[in-house]
Amino acid sequence: MNESLYREMAQSIINGNVELAASLATRAVEAGIDPLEAVNKGYSAGVRQVGENFSNGSAYIPELVIAGAAMKSAMAVLEPEIAKRGEERQKMGVVVLATVEGDIHDIGKNLVGTIMSAYGFEVHDLGIDVPTSQIVEKTRQVNADIVAVSALLTTTMIQQRDVVEGLRQAGLRDSVKVMVGGAPVDNSWVKEIGADGYGEDAIQAVNVAKELLGLA
Repeated sequence: MNESLYREMAQSIINGNVELAASLATRAVEAGIDPLEAVNKGYSAGVRQVGENFSNGSAYIPELVIAGAAMKSAMAVLEPEIAKRGEERQKMGVVVLATVEGDIHDIGKNLVGTIMSAYGFEVHDLGIDVPTSQIVEKTRQVNADIVAVSALLTTTMIQQRDVVEGLRQAGLRDSVKVMVGGAPVDNSWVKEIGADGYGEDAIQAVNVAKELLGLA
């Protein structure tokens, strides 16, 4: 019986059906289904399928965006139930996510956060226009494995260099991987600023994060 529901959950993500994803999550909670199983066997399977579709060219950015929105709606229902049961998902790693200071763009960052969460990363999203000092402090506070910072403008991408330097000055650089992303960013920029990885899109960001932590 549950397998059929899990298939519906996965399909709701693939179709980007926000209302259905939330409704199925509510049905699972009311039926007493383990919320972790709903995430891992249902919704995350849908996210992975969308990711595969994106990788092979049969899905595009809009599909990623609506799949992310559907996943977020389901997690809004399931996370309180997970907390109530005192359960914890198997954690891939701890990520501090932010758009750098001076930059207020967040669509790409939000999508990365949603997809990484779906894959089992614990994501601490600090939002937009975040000072380096706040990123460094959060990294220390949560003992992050990865710091992922986004910038959409050539005028703000230099702040990514400041984040790398801020982590170094705080004595944290050797214990954390730094990922960068955004329209003007590429692998040559990664090398120039001494970061560790670059994600062109949300799915690639997950793959790079897994590689950096030796989980790929």
